[in-house]
Amino acid sequence: MTQKGTIHFEISERKILLRIFDIAAVLCLLYLIGQIFDFDYFKINSDHWVWSIVLAVYLTVFATIFELYNLQKASKLETVIQNIILTASVTVLCYLLTPFYTPTLPANRLQILYFFLAVNIALFVWRYVYITFISAPRFFKRVLLIGNSKEIGEVAQSLEKSDPNYRVFGYVNTGDTEYLSDALIEFKSDSLTETINKYAISEIVVALTKSEEMTLQLNNQLIRLLESGMPIKEYTHVYEELNRKVPVQFIAEDFYRYFPFSRSNQNKLYLFFHRLMDLLLSIIGLLFGLLISPLIILGNVLGNKGPIFYKQERVGKNGRLFNIYKLRSMIIDAEKNGAQYAQKKDTRITPFGKFLRRTRIDEIPQFINVIRGDMSIIGPRPERPMFVKTLSKQIPFYEIRHFIKPGVTGWAQVNAKYGMTQDDALEKLQYDLYYIKRRSFFLDSKIILKTLSTIIFFRGQ
Repeated sequence: MTQKGTIHFEISERKILLRIFDIAAVLCLLYLIGQIFDFDYFKINSDHWVWSIVLAVYLTVFATIFELYNLQKASKLETVIQNIILTASVTVLCYLLTPFYTPTLPANRLQILYFFLAVNIALFVWRYVYITFISAPRFFKRVLLIGNSKEIGEVAQSLEKSDPNYRVFGYVNTGDTEYLSDALIEFKSDSLTETINKYAISEIVVALTKSEEMTLQLNNQLIRLLESGMPIKEYTHVYEELNRKVPVQFIAEDFYRYFPFSRSNQNKLYLFFHRLMDLLLSIIGLLFGLLISPLIILGNVLGNKGPIFYKQERVGKNGRLFNIYKLRSMIIDAEKNGAQYAQKKDTRITPFGKFLRRTRIDEIPQFINVIRGDMSIIGPRPERPMFVKTLSKQIPFYEIRHFIKPGVTGWAQVNAKYGMTQDDALEKLQYDLYYIKRRSFFLDSKIILKTLSTIIFFRGQ
């Protein structure tokens, strides 16, 4: 919606905008180069339209892997430059090595360099335009928050942290106590229409934990604004849309209004192909592990000194216990003082174990668990029984994550940091519930791509 000439883009709109113009910028520059210079490696015409499609697919996939569509990073020029170079390099390399559907290598190998530079320059120019104009304050979404004084600050902070273009401009306090803020403007509940028009508010977010806080006067004003076209959203829905996780801490006993979970949980076609993907990727993963096994054995001898494998009891689907298999990354007597979470700079992790964890190679044996049916490729991280017992008492709805099979990777694993505290466990639960609620082929594909990003940028624990 546009208010008084202001323009803003939703998260999904900005991601689509980035994808479309990434492809358009690259193809347009290559077309211009082909028209102006003696450049005949890549042509855009009716005879070679497949070339453009293949290039567009590669560009989109690798730009996703190298986080060019991460909106938090897409507005930072130094990060974007690094990710553009990585994306262009891998895209061009794969494009050159693709037979039949791409041009044959030119006799003048210098044209390959021109091709590589063109992809880089096109992306640089377009992304600079995006950062300068689209990410500028003029395109920020101006939000009016309606909530209780006890929660306004926390809610406003959580919304602005979620999206760099999302700004909570002011608030209407429905609580009995006063809320003071230097960053936000307080507005009266009896003049919402005037406030919306005067300050060009883009959206109203209602964050009320108790229905009795909504007065009849305020409710009637919101209805009139809704009828006039003003977007009015409930906070938990906005939080989920922005963060891609379910805000368990804000919805408490009302959580069950979010049920039933994704239809894919009962969709036999989805479950069949999901299992097929599990088996296929597990076989590929085990073959890769077999290929690098000499390096693993050598590294274990030099930097681990002890058994290569270890097994540990974990909680699976419906609370069923199973033994998980992993490559050992800690010293042999790592838990002589009792079970505990791994910590940053954990002294129990061996030198070679650090490498295994950072690259996720230590998780390769889990593909055996996937083939056996204990786990899936994608799902919540399998936890140990003693941790599950403790966290289930501390965090509401924690055991719902056992609704599906645990995974080698998952929505929580690629978005949240390694869990070392109760707060970390809560954040991961929010992501797990989001996946269980919305799992689909598209979300599964996105997790696979984000997992590759995690491995490439060495974000494993």
